[in-house]
Amino acid sequence: MKKYLFFLFVSFCVVSCSRSPRTEPSPKEKLESILKNIVPPQIPKNIIMLTEYGAVGDSLTNCKPAFDKAIQACSEQKGGRIVVPAGIYLINGPIHLTSNLCIELQKGARLIFGTNPSDYLPAVLTSWEGTFLYNYSPFIYGYQLENVSIIGEGVIDGNAKHSFSPWAGNQKESQLLSRKMNRENTPLKDRIFGKGHFLRPHFIQFFECKNVLIEGVTITNSPFWCVHILKSENVTARKVKFDAYNKNNDGFDPEYSKNVLIEDIDFNNADDNVAIKAGRDYEGRRTGITSENIVIRNCRFKGLHGLVIGSEMSAGVQNVFVENCTFGGYCKRGIYLKSNPDRGGFIRDIYVSNVTFGEVEDCFFITSYYHGEGQGFETDISNVFVDHVKCRRATNAGVVIQGYPSKKVRDIHFSNVTIDSAATGISLSNAEKIVFNDVIIGQEVKVPSHAK
Repeated sequence: MKKYLFFLFVSFCVVSCSRSPRTEPSPKEKLESILKNIVPPQIPKNIIMLTEYGAVGDSLTNCKPAFDKAIQACSEQKGGRIVVPAGIYLINGPIHLTSNLCIELQKGARLIFGTNPSDYLPAVLTSWEGTFLYNYSPFIYGYQLENVSIIGEGVIDGNAKHSFSPWAGNQKESQLLSRKMNRENTPLKDRIFGKGHFLRPHFIQFFECKNVLIEGVTITNSPFWCVHILKSENVTARKVKFDAYNKNNDGFDPEYSKNVLIEDIDFNNADDNVAIKAGRDYEGRRTGITSENIVIRNCRFKGLHGLVIGSEMSAGVQNVFVENCTFGGYCKRGIYLKSNPDRGGFIRDIYVSNVTFGEVEDCFFITSYYHGEGQGFETDISNVFVDHVKCRRATNAGVVIQGYPSKKVRDIHFSNVTIDSAATGISLSNAEKIVFNDVIIGQEVKVPSHAK
């Protein structure tokens, strides 16, 4: 009996000890796994010509009724592709998408949206700067849909420069009210904005959508954020061109979203090219849906900032890859991670590789104290890997890391980074475990001089 028990013990030890320790996947393996889960929707073969429903591309005829009828026809037929031929189509009011729908804007087609605010009512459920509320409808709005695409070589023109964009100067009261409602957990049904308020509507918003594609189109003259990807998953954006220089004209804003691919984009935005978010303050922490598995590659950055994470990111952001990108013009900051002690949450597992910038103000900037405000909910920022990044000139700083005394930024790795010129090379505060390997800021120092 003793001999048998000893045999069992030895056998158990052999089996247990032979198991290899569990290892984390490499960045490459993690990226490959993410990309396998991002599959664009199929484009419907059922074609519906917008002009057959009364649309006239003369820039004068209101084509919203034609769009509504065509979308209804697609819905009744369980899906379809609405083809918009060359012409200028005035749309007085929002386009509300349905599932299994594709809008194809052919070369020479231009959708231009009307400027009467009342046309974008009744208010719909949306989110504004990280707070859920009811507001004017986004110009193109998809809510709780699947298999939606906007494709083609045409232009989507918000026509907002002299209409909605100037509202930014009058928004403060409503903006602060929305933040108060967030803080106090005001019931959603009571967060009614729209008429009498000045919160600008989003241009294109996919809200709780799955399987989304936006490809090829040019986006211009937006009222607010250009493309807001909200609580959505499996989203592909490629070959999109931006010419969006109104106030707060971010390019893409993924928020509470996962499995997002943004590739081969020509940015030209007055604000962030890509701004990854995850809710603001109390509501973001309560919602608890991280933004994750986001890949930005083969893009040309131009505008205010290239990649931004924050500042509304209270539910957390992780697994972001930026690779093989360059610049199409000036950016104020290249890579910008920002939060403050009102937010909480985390920013972690960020990978930046093979990225080039021209002239910037700051090449790489992390701050846990954005706008110098907030208390009680510090953000955990860690595990950022920057490899093979080049910058011609930083007029302010090459690398800035600003942690918080009670929550230091940590485990940030720079390798093979070259910044040809910088007024300040490196500025670190409340940071630990910052690793530099083959980093040159300014002129490379080679063999030391010797006394003569």
